[in-house]
Amino acid sequence: MTRKPVDTGAPDRLYTVTGGRSSVDDTLDLVTLIVAECQPTTGMQSEHTRILNLCRHPTSVVEISAELELPITVCRILLADLLDTGRITARHPPVNPSLPDPALLKEVLHGLRNL
Repeated sequence: MTRKPVDTGAPDRLYTVTGGRSSVDDTLDLVTLIVAECQPTTGMQSEHTRILNLCRHPTSVVEISAELELPITVCRILLADLLDTGRITARHPPVNPSLPDPALLKEVLHGLRNL
């Protein structure tokens, strides 16, 4: 497998795409699912249009970044724009606050060792 070189030739494009912003809050995790709530409209930024087309079905933030071939930070900024205007919704991954019972894990480990 050959690796593509990192695109370092278009920092001005990224600056233009994000409107000069370089950071956004971390509410969008890499595995947060994004769903489009509307169709793209004329006059929208091309990246926003592509995101809305990609997210007709739930799509993770990292998949969007890969598909657009943009850095994850840039994608988060674009997604935050769409989220603020209500064009997308974000489905955050479930948080499991409790860990498995240690006694159960010991029993499983003991069972695996006996195999």
